[in-house]
Amino acid sequence: MTQDFYCDEMLSGKTQVKVVMETNNVIAYHHTRPYYEHHIVVIPKIHIQSFISEEEENNDELLLEMMRVIKKIAADLLAQTGSSKIITNLGSYQDSKHQHWHIVSGERT
Repeated sequence: MTQDFYCDEMLSGKTQVKVVMETNNVIAYHHTRPYYEHHIVVIPKIHIQSFISEEEENNDELLLEMMRVIKKIAADLLAQTGSSKIITNLGSYQDSKHQHWHIVSGERT
């Protein structure tokens, strides 16, 4: 059984998060265990295994909506801190098998 923190914990409401931005299909929130001084996670509200999944729900409209959220948050961090980084993981680098993006800035914690 694959672990999916986002569906099992976050989206189910078991783990509370501090929301940064939310749309009908996408939610961005502060990482529950940040690796950087500023660490925000962006996920789709439906289960999609990864960025390169060929699942029916992994459609262009949802990806564009995610990219708009990521762009806004990255720009806000850039204005606030002078830098930002956008990261996604694939394959064995992806601990939780739910498409997600990290937007980070500042020192590693």
